[in-house]
Amino acid sequence: MSPRARSKASNDTDGRFAYEGLERAIHEKARLGILTSLAAHPEGLPFNDLKELCSLTDGNLSRHLAVLEEAGLVAMNKLAQRGRPQTVAVMTPSGRRRFQQYINVLEQVVADAVKSQEQAAAAPGSKLSHGWSPG
Repeated sequence: MSPRARSKASNDTDGRFAYEGLERAIHEKARLGILTSLAAHPEGLPFNDLKELCSLTDGNLSRHLAVLEEAGLVAMNKLAQRGRPQTVAVMTPSGRRRFQQYINVLEQVVADAVKSQEQAAAAPGSKLSHGWSPG
């Protein structure tokens, strides 16, 4: 390959696998679970329900919700239900858009991984009899 062709190929792939859309605020396991739960419940979820769904302690959930709220992904609403205060977490419209963009990038990660495994398995002399498969 000529230096010019090598340079063009490099430019086409520079940063190809950087996955810039994987936001740190979302990517942490507990926060990903919180946002997934809230995405499935557009009306929001009471603190205790969210705690159970995500298998988190009060302190862990509070800290992760604070990070998500600071990032503008969720809002915390204080409601009174049966005379008792209740905190409800809800995904913001911006959070919903950003979460969908994040999911789109994750889908690209999976597609790239599958494609890489298929190419490796098809390569002459490959010892891979079966490629990696998501799920």
